[in-house]
Amino acid sequence: MVQIPAYSGEPINTLVGFDLAGRITGVAIVEHQEPILAVGISEARLKAFTDQYVGKSVFDNITVGAPRAGHVAVDTISGATITVMVQNATVTRAARIVAESRGLRPGGEAAPAPASVGTPAAPPGRTVAAEPPAPRAPPAAASAAQARTQPPAVQMRAVPSVSEAQSFEAEPLWKQVWRESTGRIALLVLGLLALAAILVFQDWLARRPALLWYVRRGFLLYTLFFIGWYTLAQLSVVHVLTFVHAVTHDFRWENFLIDPMLFILWGFVALTLLLWGRGVYCGWLCPYGALQELGNQLARRLGVRQLDFSEVVHERLTAVKYLVLILLFGISLQSLTEAARFAEIEPFKTTIVLRFQREWPFLLYAGALLAIAAANRKFFCKYLCPLGAALSIPGRFRVFDWWLRRRKECGRPCQICARECEVSAIRQTGEINANECHYCLDCQVTYYDNNKCMPLVERRKRHERASRARELVQAMEPSAAGGIPDEHPPADDAGRPGR
Repeated sequence: MVQIPAYSGEPINTLVGFDLAGRITGVAIVEHQEPILAVGISEARLKAFTDQYVGKSVFDNITVGAPRAGHVAVDTISGATITVMVQNATVTRAARIVAESRGLRPGGEAAPAPASVGTPAAPPGRTVAAEPPAPRAPPAAASAAQARTQPPAVQMRAVPSVSEAQSFEAEPLWKQVWRESTGRIALLVLGLLALAAILVFQDWLARRPALLWYVRRGFLLYTLFFIGWYTLAQLSVVHVLTFVHAVTHDFRWENFLIDPMLFILWGFVALTLLLWGRGVYCGWLCPYGALQELGNQLARRLGVRQLDFSEVVHERLTAVKYLVLILLFGISLQSLTEAARFAEIEPFKTTIVLRFQREWPFLLYAGALLAIAAANRKFFCKYLCPLGAALSIPGRFRVFDWWLRRRKECGRPCQICARECEVSAIRQTGEINANECHYCLDCQVTYYDNNKCMPLVERRKRHERASRARELVQAMEPSAAGGIPDEHPPADDAGRPGR
């Protein structure tokens, strides 16, 4: 009756039963391609969600989440809010279309019976349930008894085809979701505008390291708590694979507009990839990345020893995430659902989307990665993240390379930035590897620090030596002027020349 695409781009095939009073008697999900339902949501939680529809009327305005006036609310599934909204729209719209085609009305009333009983002609695209031929009129007593024992007659109308049913639908679901998410959208847009300002005025902030420290930590907290744990807008390699699948099959914008937070975030990431590379998302907008970085900073304050790999080992390990991406892409060509299962190498669903509410193997894996990141900054992002690998590919086509400042002395001989870069994105030759840079701006703080940047330190020392020399010369000038004899000494009282 309706085909509303969910995250996978495919509708959720659902069987709905209801009685002649319009009361839903059961809902069962027959088949789906949803990654969040296949991995992370147990069958018990899924059944508990669908069981909420039993007893409700097909004419109720059923909404997911918080109750509203004039609506009947059902509880959502944590971490799958958009998916269950698609499911809710699928169930309610399809059931109402079929109920109306059978002549049911709100309150359990049936439509008036037709004047003449017979088999109507089937309009194109419809199937018709034929009514039996009218029997002879029974005696009055029998007719009265029959009226007391039989349910009221229901007019059997033609069942609409899928295309006709879609014409009866209300506004597209994505418009409803955007309207109901106005507050969250506004906060996200404000945050992205703030980040854009940070990036544009990064040189001004880099000259004020204390202010930049507070700005960056504050934004990481915003990313973790608002973008991550509140709106659940954690990007994943599954989204990338879904997009590629949609482009090569049946691309429709409605498939991606269904989640306004992810749509806006992906749009901003696409823009920043062209201007700055992958580092903007990985360093500022990834909730799991923010969790790792804040955890690492806390570990440092607690005195946890940091373990870093040599440059050779680091270079080899960075290739692992590209191998993971290729493997997932190959699996997705066969089945997106299977790819989503293997994409559990990303701990995003456990730590951010499901807020650690999962089975113990997932918790153990996610906890181990966070423990490693406490001793090696952003370990997962550097070596295992397939999403970071996917973003680095279009990031190679960025328009500008001069946003991050470098000097001719960088790497030859100065190694300060290379040693201080905690994601090892600066080579010993001085170049910044944009494919691995997380845009933390630490190197830019050093770039403008005349107490750390070697060329600036030498320039400052030369200036200080020249200033001291000028001061010494200026201090010596009065004494030197007093030691020079006068060629015409003053005369004495008798008018004779003085000695």
